[in-house]
Amino acid sequence: MSVLVRTPQPIDLPPAGRRNDPSAPGSPGETPAAGSRPNGRVANLSEEPYATIRKKVHARLLSDMVPGPSSADGERVRQEIQNIFNAVLAEEKLLVGRTERDELFDLITAEILGYGPIEPFLRDAEVTEVMVNGPKMVYVERRGRLERTAAEFVDDDHVMRIIQRIVTPVGRRVDESSPMVDARLPDGSRVNAIIPPLALNGPTVTIRKFAKIPLTYQDLIRFGTFDERFVAFVRACVTGRLNIVISGGTGSGKTTLLNVLSGFLPADERIVTVEDAAELQLRQEHVVRLETRKQNTEGRGEVTIRNLIVNCLRMRPDRIVVGEVRSGEALDMLQAMNTGHDGSLTTLHSNGPRDTLRRLETMVLMSGMDLPLRAIREQIASALNLIIHQERMRDGSRHVTSVTEVQGMEGDTIVLQDIFMFVQTGIVDGKIVGSLEPTGVRPRFSEQLETAGVPLPAEIFLPTRAGRRR
Repeated sequence: MSVLVRTPQPIDLPPAGRRNDPSAPGSPGETPAAGSRPNGRVANLSEEPYATIRKKVHARLLSDMVPGPSSADGERVRQEIQNIFNAVLAEEKLLVGRTERDELFDLITAEILGYGPIEPFLRDAEVTEVMVNGPKMVYVERRGRLERTAAEFVDDDHVMRIIQRIVTPVGRRVDESSPMVDARLPDGSRVNAIIPPLALNGPTVTIRKFAKIPLTYQDLIRFGTFDERFVAFVRACVTGRLNIVISGGTGSGKTTLLNVLSGFLPADERIVTVEDAAELQLRQEHVVRLETRKQNTEGRGEVTIRNLIVNCLRMRPDRIVVGEVRSGEALDMLQAMNTGHDGSLTTLHSNGPRDTLRRLETMVLMSGMDLPLRAIREQIASALNLIIHQERMRDGSRHVTSVTEVQGMEGDTIVLQDIFMFVQTGIVDGKIVGSLEPTGVRPRFSEQLETAGVPLPAEIFLPTRAGRRR
């Protein structure tokens, strides 16, 4: 098995991760994931004689397993690990309880076939992000809250081995000459790794997990992100070919919302998506997915989002969906919106609708084009129709906090008009209570939507009692 042959020395496995978390895999009705046990840890498996067993199992695997086409078969490899594990236990004449035995085997299997101490968290559906801040500090985000886990790596080298296992299959590398890397797990989860000397705490890994079943607008309504009125509004805006930017901070749910809005795109249109790391899960049939490529070890072959946007204009797209604009590609996106490719969608990081405009101005200047500020603002005002801003609140919940129309220019200023605003009505048991309320203003693009055959009922824009108290 190639993954074993590449390892120059036996892997010194770390202590097991958190075993007593009731929300971790292995709860009743679930199949325990590799590296996790439902009954909690019963021993320090990093100490003798358990460490000796782990080293012997790994050394035996290196010598006994026969590489070949079938060595990639995970089930066959797992069975071979089981056989060698049982043989080593018998040789050591060590009396091990059933729970300890299963836990030790799961730990070894996770190290060989998975991602070591963080494997249980990658399998836990409730964990949305995994953060490794050096070998002894592993955090996860669960239900919008950060929590430190009991999982640990042995040392920096152990973390580096897991990083290499992640980045090597996707053709990326990380070393002192290239100490930062972005990669993707087989399930699509986004990975960022940064190592010393840039990372002072040791090799640092951040994994934004990929939802196997994408969230729907019904899910977000249930979570309180928005309501049915917002869904009716944005469905009409997407169908009516408005250009929409979703803004928000890190972890605010921009990509999830973009995925939901993309679901409203008509199935009979040609959709081209451009992403730095492919995360969108469009269900339409006619979708072309483009993804950037980093430079190779010789410093060549890089393909940026900007390159892909320029190329996709030659692919006869009906809709262009850009996962996120961060730099000079903003100019190409605006030009596409202004040259007949209306109905485009994208996201960017910002603190609010007005800040979104300032960020776009800055990113256009990063394109290298020497454009006057007024010309940039005219491009933005004529290209964009709608800014949807989403925030992650203090309690960990995510809410659409404003829906703002871009109405045009007055002098040198872009005119914005809020259509919906989030109104907080209180805090109950530490949870923010509120709703997305209309401001009472009917957007100017209503006529455009009527012409497109998707008129919006007037009652959508009537403030409710909560909105009047704002």
